[in-house]
Amino acid sequence: MKNERFERGSKKINQLMEGADQSILKGLSKIAPDLANYVLEFIFGDLYCREGLDLKTKQILTITILATLGNAKPQLAYHINCALNIGITREEIIHIMTHIAGYAGFPAALNGTATAKEVFTERDQKKIENN
Repeated sequence: MKNERFERGSKKINQLMEGADQSILKGLSKIAPDLANYVLEFIFGDLYCREGLDLKTKQILTITILATLGNAKPQLAYHINCALNIGITREEIIHIMTHIAGYAGFPAALNGTATAKEVFTERDQKKIENN
């Protein structure tokens, strides 16, 4: 069911990655439609649309959290792509991973860096504009 939060979330996630709302809906709608709606409504419709932090800061936080968790590689890769799409540079992403080493440990930083390298390589191969 589409509502204001859903529409706001769809708009925000598409700001980060073109067509991302449809990708989430296609990927989850058959098996977990409520989860797809929660992602769009709560994560992107509420959290990402809140005032107080700009979009770049929210993406930096998201990358940091996902890398620190250490168990969210697909989501980390997705958000690294989103970060690059909104102007966060490769160098900034590597600085984030280096900073993580001091607080979450070297394994989290090394795994996050490996994921970033995979994203960078894929973007280079597809000739996607990079920062």
